[in-house]
Amino acid sequence: MSGAFDLLAFVGVLAHGAGLVAQSVLLGSAAFAVLVLVPPGRTAGSASDGGAGEEWRATRRVLRAAAIVTCVLSVATVLLTASLLAASLGSSLVDTAGARFVVAGAIKAVAAIAMGFAMPVQPSAMARTRVLCSAGAACVLAAALANTHASARLDDSALLLIATGFHEAGAALWLGGLPCFWLALQGGDARRVAGLGARFSAVAASGVALIVAGVVVFAFLYIRSIDALYATAYGAMDAAKSALLVMLLALGLANRRAVRRMASDADAIARVVRFVEVEMGIGIAVLMAAASMTSAPPSVDIVAAERVSRAQVIERFTPAWPRFASPEHRALGAGQGAGADATRNAEDRAWSEYNHHWAGLLVTLMGLLALAHRTGRARWAAHWPLLFLGLAAFLLLRADPEVWPLGPVGPLESLRDPEVVQHRAFVAVIVAFGIFEWRVRTGRVASRALARVFPLATGLGAVLLLTHSHAVGDARDALLIELSHLPIAVLGVAAAGARWLEIAAPRDGRWAGWVWPAALVVVGALLLDYREG
Repeated sequence: MSGAFDLLAFVGVLAHGAGLVAQSVLLGSAAFAVLVLVPPGRTAGSASDGGAGEEWRATRRVLRAAAIVTCVLSVATVLLTASLLAASLGSSLVDTAGARFVVAGAIKAVAAIAMGFAMPVQPSAMARTRVLCSAGAACVLAAALANTHASARLDDSALLLIATGFHEAGAALWLGGLPCFWLALQGGDARRVAGLGARFSAVAASGVALIVAGVVVFAFLYIRSIDALYATAYGAMDAAKSALLVMLLALGLANRRAVRRMASDADAIARVVRFVEVEMGIGIAVLMAAASMTSAPPSVDIVAAERVSRAQVIERFTPAWPRFASPEHRALGAGQGAGADATRNAEDRAWSEYNHHWAGLLVTLMGLLALAHRTGRARWAAHWPLLFLGLAAFLLLRADPEVWPLGPVGPLESLRDPEVVQHRAFVAVIVAFGIFEWRVRTGRVASRALARVFPLATGLGAVLLLTHSHAVGDARDALLIELSHLPIAVLGVAAAGARWLEIAAPRDGRWAGWVWPAALVVVGALLLDYREG
């Protein structure tokens, strides 16, 4: 029962994250339509500056798709949450029908569908359209706020609700509008696209301001101290999300400069398209990290006895020689079945450290070989992606010692444990990652579309790592493990974005071709220094 409960909780985090992405695109698309395509004070007939036409129809398609996905995921999240609540209380789903999260989910689903189907085919009756979009967006946002940390607070709840509303609205104005902006950039008319870009930059800047306002309030009321950034799971996740946000801001600034040159420089449009694509990818990672944070209590609610100390962090992360000798499988204490709450002994920790250190050695070697190949002087190093297949086989065999083929738990039975599911997902991503990149590096695949499997797989792995949980008995030990994995996830997102830019723009992205191999080397070094005790 515990394994099934944990699996539902993990799926719930993923569904919540995907729902947050869909919600942001829904609200961002509506804002793009009524603030960028037909800004206030202009009529729908002013098509010369991008006020009507194909851009509107493309935005409407995005908005409608986001509305449907938001509705479906709202219902799915309600069902998952209700199932978890019913299982923990020993009641039925019917007993949860009147709960606040159920009512809020229903309102959000209905409001999302109403927004999707209220948008007219053509930009006509803009006053009515703006009223409908504003009302629908307010309902969606209010329903979303009902299921946040802010709504459950006894102190400062009003201020926190406002800050959370600013935060989510800002994400929608900036990140949620990117898909529509990307589609509008495909038009090719430099003058029209430049006008759209200038208006969207202003809207996105407003979104950034709202996000920063929310961050300031959260820092004072949810975290309150620098120590909490490493002493609690919420603080650690917030630090990782902040690092990703810094990447987004850097891209946004570069994009803003390129937007200003679009009217006079045709190449600037292509540059903005590439930056927007990477912004969208990092934006998804940020929103998934935000969803993962909702599963942890705010730092201020964690008492000192439940936090890790600075001394523990220093002790854990002081560099030490890697472990390359594995303990015997029969000596492990946690091999009693997937999801078992067995006490981890010294051999269990040694087993995990051995796995991480050998994986780190392989990843470091991959990064160094990729850098060597990048120099153009070591063509033989193009085969470096094949090392990923060895890494995948190693993880499949050793990541979960209680599971087949080493342990007694069968492959199907093990899938009830969310940690095993995540490990198997990582293995699948690594295999796809290695095969496709090897084919790209050796010239067997010339398609840029297939070459993008590498950054997509890297980004997916990083997102999974951001939502990854560890089934260890001690919460502080689990946090120390998470502190070692979160930097790897952030570096994975950076590597994915850099590789995407290198593929999309071999000339402009020359610097990116050095960034992602270097990120691999740093990831390998972090894994080589991984310890659990």
